Amino acid sequence: MQQKNKTVLCTLNLFLKDNITRMKQVSLRLLALLFTILLAQTGKTQLIDSMMAVYAEQYPTEKIHIHFDKSIYNKEETIFYKIYLLSGTELSNLSKNMYVEWYDTTGKMIKQTVAPLFQSTAKGSFELPADYTGNFIRIKAFTRWMLNDDPAFRYEKDITLNISATPVPRKPVVYKTKVETFPEGGFLVSGLTTRIAFKATNQFGNPVYVKGVLVNDKNKVLDTIKARHDGMGSFFLLPVPQENYKINWTDEYGKTGSTPIPVTKTQGARLTIRTTNEKALVQVERTAVVPENFKRMNLLVHMNQVLMYKVSMNASEKLLLNAEVPIDELATGLLQFSLFTSDWIPVAERVIFVNNRLHEFNTKLNTALVSLDKRGKNVYEIFVSDTASTNLSVSITDASIGEPDERTIFSDLLLSSEIKGKIHNPGYYLSSDADSVTANLDLVMLTNGWRRFDWDKIKAAVTPTQQYPVETDFMKITGKVFGDKSVIAGKPLLLNLIVTGKDSSRNFLFLPVDRDGNFEQKGAFFYDTARIFYSFNGNDKLTDLTQVKFENGLLRYTPKSIQYGDTYRPLRYSDSIAKARLNYFLNEQELLKKRMATTTLQEVIVKARAKTKEQQLDERYARGLFSGGDAYSFDLTEDIGIGGAMDILSYLQGKVPGLMISGSGANMSLSWRGATPDLYLNEMVSAIDMVQTVNIRDIAMIKVFRPPFFGSFGGGSGGAIAIYTKKGNDAKSNAPNSKGLENTILGGYSRFKEFYNPSYEKASDNFETDNRTTLYWNPYLITNKKNPRVKFQFYNNDVSKKLLLVLEGVNSDGKMTRVVKLLE
Repeated sequence: MQQKNKTVLCTLNLFLKDNITRMKQVSLRLLALLFTILLAQTGKTQLIDSMMAVYAEQYPTEKIHIHFDKSIYNKEETIFYKIYLLSGTELSNLSKNMYVEWYDTTGKMIKQTVAPLFQSTAKGSFELPADYTGNFIRIKAFTRWMLNDDPAFRYEKDITLNISATPVPRKPVVYKTKVETFPEGGFLVSGLTTRIAFKATNQFGNPVYVKGVLVNDKNKVLDTIKARHDGMGSFFLLPVPQENYKINWTDEYGKTGSTPIPVTKTQGARLTIRTTNEKALVQVERTAVVPENFKRMNLLVHMNQVLMYKVSMNASEKLLLNAEVPIDELATGLLQFSLFTSDWIPVAERVIFVNNRLHEFNTKLNTALVSLDKRGKNVYEIFVSDTASTNLSVSITDASIGEPDERTIFSDLLLSSEIKGKIHNPGYYLSSDADSVTANLDLVMLTNGWRRFDWDKIKAAVTPTQQYPVETDFMKITGKVFGDKSVIAGKPLLLNLIVTGKDSSRNFLFLPVDRDGNFEQKGAFFYDTARIFYSFNGNDKLTDLTQVKFENGLLRYTPKSIQYGDTYRPLRYSDSIAKARLNYFLNEQELLKKRMATTTLQEVIVKARAKTKEQQLDERYARGLFSGGDAYSFDLTEDIGIGGAMDILSYLQGKVPGLMISGSGANMSLSWRGATPDLYLNEMVSAIDMVQTVNIRDIAMIKVFRPPFFGSFGGGSGGAIAIYTKKGNDAKSNAPNSKGLENTILGGYSRFKEFYNPSYEKASDNFETDNRTTLYWNPYLITNKKNPRVKFQFYNNDVSKKLLLVLEGVNSDGKMTRVVKLLE
């Protein structure tokens, strides 16, 4: 019996030892699994942190503000402007070149200009074409780097024009209202009370006042709603399972409509943010039944792609969690809250606007001399107490003609550049710290999209694809040598260049050519165009065996078109007196032009020259779709009649049936069969102002292709004008100073008009009539620690009695200033 008991006891001990060993193994496996999961989550957290840092450091964004000399323009006036470029909260040191495109009311691009950036700013001008009939013009501005970003964040603005003093009859506009809803955090979850914002707009994107009721699918009224500010408002809703909701509304035009409110989730969490001056009060609520990954959540708080705070939230036992995030020392701008599950699946997002007034510096305007008499002299002094250097622009205009200034340097660089969609009157939201303005700004945050991370790409460690590199250099002379590869790839080649500018400046360059025929010279800098004479060092005959193509390293000019929802842009005036005032200036300007002597060139048709000579020229100059073709050809190599023409387009006036060339100088325009011909200089797309600067004696041949010209972008419905500069013997015979070198013309930075500020202390400036609407414009007024004061002066016109001064600028720390003062 004892032996049996010992045997049983031994068996039991063995069983227990075996099970204990197995339990230890299971526990170790569980611990290992938990440790692996913990490491994975920690690793994913670190990866997200690291990737956000990579985005902030390697893929920063740029944003633009443009200060125009005034808000509305009359016919044939010049638009003067200054561009400011920031990245985050600092001046952008990324890009060196700024591009501006101008579009007419049909969406066709009129002109593209490029300017160098100095201290993150650039200046420019645009002369309204003489035959322009639209009531607005659209401007787009960007750097090459900004082309990688979402187009919604690039700078766009419609500038209002008062082309005719006589109102143009138009059909009555039929307004169409759209009402959209936006649950706070992004989603409406069944069983969770959520704030829902709404926005009502018409087809032009302008706000519409609406009021209505919130009903369920049984048509039971749950709440009444009405727009609080600029078509926006909000209400609260507790969605019930299996129930649907909608808003029945009536707009300010008396029309009715209905907008459904989708309940997208039956389980999940909501994110609510409220703010005080010092804190953001965060509330996270989840439904009672959720997956395990919702019981521990992560909140990331970030600004300008930089992580500010990270909050871990334990919702395993609580359905409602609260947290406080300090915001009183943060920079001014959009602060984003992104809520994730424990395994980093996005749950909700919310954005708020932080305004601690840390974005601005003070500028004081002192009056030294004021006279609003006819042609009276005025002197003002700007004082900046800040020790940082500042870069300012100032405009002074007749105060009675302008539209309300809806956009400011603050709203463009802090608000509009970070928000998707149109913000009506964005300058209002940064004009005051009043509670009502702050509450209305929060409605903008709730009803618009913003710059978001693609969290799936962040978690996968995928960086953005950047098609357009940063332009860290100004323009340059670059290109390629084409020809016999054995010659190019053989003995090292050296290209000798003489670069002659319009100001008669000359630069001598020596560029090595690599084995693929490429060459590059950084640091080249000129406006308008330059003529480049070139030869190969030690081998003059090589120019006859090769072809050298030059470029300036800038974005190529490419004709474009954009689509408008509607081209009608009504002029906005606070009263009829302002409209009458603007028309007075327009009529006075027109009368002055009529008094000026004008000349009209009679239409002359020049028959084509000898066919054999044309063919020879065509073979020497034209390539591809430009060779042969249905075109009028003009040989200028031996044309003794070109001396009377001021430029190429003047030469063509009256020479091509159907081709209409009107205006003169900067106001010259082209038309053929109702469309505008495309311009090519040496078979590269060019702008009208660049073509006009080419000396007509440097032209070998002009080919005018009848519409349509299939070598053009978009089909060439207006035909094309191809201009070829002289080369080889053609150039040598007409250019004694070139010493027989091959040469070509290369475009540089755009040439801009300078604002003329008359001085009535000089007899030469005693004009017959002074009807200027812009009295003073200066895009560059500079102060620094040693020179904190700067003076400027201007003279009044003949009629203005009340003037508007607008000063804007930035300092070297990226802070901004804006001063608006009425002078009367």
